[in-house]
Amino acid sequence: MHCSSFERGVNGAADSLDIYSEYRYNPEKDMHDQIEKYTQKLLRDRTAVPESIRFYRLDDIVSANRHDEWLPLFSSVFQGLDITALLFARLTLPFADLLVARAEPGMDRLVPKDSETKGFLHDIPFIRKKEWEGASKTDQTTMIVRCLKERKAAIIEGLGVVSTGGVTVEQAYIGFSTIFHTTFVKYLLDVLTDGFKLSNETMIFEGFKQAWNTSPDLSDLAFAEGPLEASVAPRHSPHPSPLPQGARELIHEEICRVGRYTVEKGYVDSFFGNISYFDGKTIFISQTTSSLDELEGFIDPVPVDGSSTAGLSASSELPTHRAIYLDSAYRAVLHGHPRFSIVLSMLCDEKNCRIKDCNRLCDRARSVCGVPIVAGETGAGGMARSVPAAMKQQGVCIVYGHGIFSAGEKDFRDAFMKMADVENKCREEYFRLVEERTRS
Repeated sequence: MHCSSFERGVNGAADSLDIYSEYRYNPEKDMHDQIEKYTQKLLRDRTAVPESIRFYRLDDIVSANRHDEWLPLFSSVFQGLDITALLFARLTLPFADLLVARAEPGMDRLVPKDSETKGFLHDIPFIRKKEWEGASKTDQTTMIVRCLKERKAAIIEGLGVVSTGGVTVEQAYIGFSTIFHTTFVKYLLDVLTDGFKLSNETMIFEGFKQAWNTSPDLSDLAFAEGPLEASVAPRHSPHPSPLPQGARELIHEEICRVGRYTVEKGYVDSFFGNISYFDGKTIFISQTTSSLDELEGFIDPVPVDGSSTAGLSASSELPTHRAIYLDSAYRAVLHGHPRFSIVLSMLCDEKNCRIKDCNRLCDRARSVCGVPIVAGETGAGGMARSVPAAMKQQGVCIVYGHGIFSAGEKDFRDAFMKMADVENKCREEYFRLVEERTRS
């Protein structure tokens, strides 16, 4: 494994998408644009090795975004599945392969415990290298189809991740991104709890540490000063509004900007996380299934008193956001999935614990780097109860296996910097703990 595999910046691009002809507008051109869009997201996210990215899509026949030797095999895979898109690429980090190599004989899937896996993938089937090599193309097709009939994505040891989209290219991208996130979290947690097991792991881990034990550069970020609804000079309007004219637009613009920051700085994969702002009467919140880096047109204004049905399409974590605002003076709330914070939230050395579903039911008073850790599922009876109480003093907490909630009293600067600070401290603490626990 070359250390360049771990470089945080990804330079270069996937092979040119040269098999498409240009059209004024038609479905093929639209698919071409979607493939280009999600190729660029994979490069920005540092999740896929650039030259390995292969998108396949089904129209009358299966076609690819590049000329390659895998097209016949994946054409056969399409025949066995009810899908329209497929992504095949190598992860930039080797954690998926290491997890497969560490798995006990007879196991054919990984079972991570983080919230993204439990909610989106459930578990991750894999095909071992020794099973793949020497198998006929027919048998290889059968292996992939068997895995993808059960789950949205699968790992082929030594080759990469296969992820499907039942309807869209975006679905294949989300599955791949989730595999990157969950194998990152599971492998780092397993190293803390079980140590290194393979002969070359220490060297591989040191290469990862050298590349990833740094803080993102936040010097290029700019935030609107709050309270946002008071930042717009009042202007005469024949139609009085509860907000100054232009304030709603400013709130929307700032939510969109900070959502992009959260994705670009690596604190959440674009499809996950949520963000909101409270003007005293209305919660402006990202919609469910929206992407934090593309929130334009996907922000719901939800009256805090529940006087409208606007919240029907809002984030599923609206109850938590609402409870935070009703229980505090905060105006901005940000929820992301920073990986080192998630890893340490799941690290527990308690023996013979009676609690099995820690994500939902853990009632221990726990913290990491001075930040409280709470449990709770999405909804009014879970995180909506545990998170607001934990945030009262510092305006930030970590939800077990899930991520960070952070809040600002006036605007998003404070909320964003709290999240960044906690993740930085957790990253430093993680590597300190690995050194302590694996020292020979």
